[in-house]
Amino acid sequence: MDPYHHGELAVQKRAGLTETAKAVSGAIMTEIPDVAADFIEEQQMLVIGAADNRGEVWSSLLAGEPGFITVTGPSSLSVAAALSAGDPLHHTLAEPTRLGMIAIEPGTRRRMRMNGTARPTRDGLEITLERIYANCPKYIQKRVPQWQPAAPREPREAGALAEQDIALIDSTDTFFIATTDMDGNADASHRGGNPGFLQVRGPRHLRWPDYVGNSMFNTFGNLEVNPRAGLMIPDWTTGSLLHLTGTAAVDWDPDHAAALPGAQRVVDFTVERLVRVDNASPLRWTDPQFSRFNPPITHEGGTS
Repeated sequence: MDPYHHGELAVQKRAGLTETAKAVSGAIMTEIPDVAADFIEEQQMLVIGAADNRGEVWSSLLAGEPGFITVTGPSSLSVAAALSAGDPLHHTLAEPTRLGMIAIEPGTRRRMRMNGTARPTRDGLEITLERIYANCPKYIQKRVPQWQPAAPREPREAGALAEQDIALIDSTDTFFIATTDMDGNADASHRGGNPGFLQVRGPRHLRWPDYVGNSMFNTFGNLEVNPRAGLMIPDWTTGSLLHLTGTAAVDWDPDHAAALPGAQRVVDFTVERLVRVDNASPLRWTDPQFSRFNPPITHEGGTS
């Protein structure tokens, strides 16, 4: 069976990368290799993405000491962690949920991408995987975590970005995006670049460059059939998480991409709702060592 749905195939064709996507599809597995199992069980965070019961798509983060993720079978995991009550996916995970996931280790620039179905348990989640594959280390900023237990604060909900949200976005070098396909299957993906690569164009409008990736176009393929998306922007120093839900559109105009160094395409995101939870994560991270693959950022009057 083709591992790609018709949205992914359409985007691969439009990008002229159909054969490349076919070639890399062999990396997609249904069972967890031993080396991947060892990596997953060493992690302290698991980025997730899912749609809630209103169809809004969100991304969030589960964290725990190494070992909080356990490989329980050839295609199954258990996760001993829960989201705070103020997290936008807290209620969603109380029911069986199609989940996209990334186990990511910034300190070594390694990540495993997974998709499956999560079911709640007394201690967290039991997850049956349908797909698992490694992603390349491009655009991951190298950081080392420290554990600092802290109680999440009350969430702040809004329909547009406030000044503190804009300040976080302007300084960020990493965010995560969740999407779903036409059947509700969820995906979570990483985006990275030098600070400024995620641009605030207005209180409800973000834009970012799409850099060279793995040619699978899982995110773009989902957006082709369902424009709803969720972004999660971490504050690496305070543990705060900014969750955004809305719609994303891929801009294929080559002139627009040419204005942003390294961009193959441009993505525009419209914010419909946001939830900010300060102290949401117990992880605090060292200052980043930026990826050598990060393209420079265009500013008025030049580049950095």
